[in-house]
Amino acid sequence: MNETWVIDGGSPGPVSSATVVEALRARADDSRFETWLTSSSGRSLALVTNTERAMVMLLEDEGDPGEHAVTPGAEGSSNGFVLSNGQDDEYPDADTVPVDEALRIVAHIVSTGSWPTDAPRVVDR
Repeated sequence: MNETWVIDGGSPGPVSSATVVEALRARADDSRFETWLTSSSGRSLALVTNTERAMVMLLEDEGDPGEHAVTPGAEGSSNGFVLSNGQDDEYPDADTVPVDEALRIVAHIVSTGSWPTDAPRVVDR
């Protein structure tokens, strides 16, 4: 069975790699900068954006520290990562990626179930 993904609180059914990017852009346009997707196998995929950069995390199950996309060598930090509870976070740029790269990573994970081989990540487990 292929793994399917749904946007928590946002989609009545599974999203595809072809529709997830449009859905994530629409959520950001609606000032919903934190999105969680849940897979049919129980994994979670998170995207938090400030519309320029994004944190992308993949968790195997509840309590898993997971893994996240990175930009090796990036310096500085960016703020404006507003969570659904109103918390406004700042992240090191090395722990985030440009938003277009984040969307590419999410679409690839939704399509294949795994990280793109060319997308650097840090495993936090």
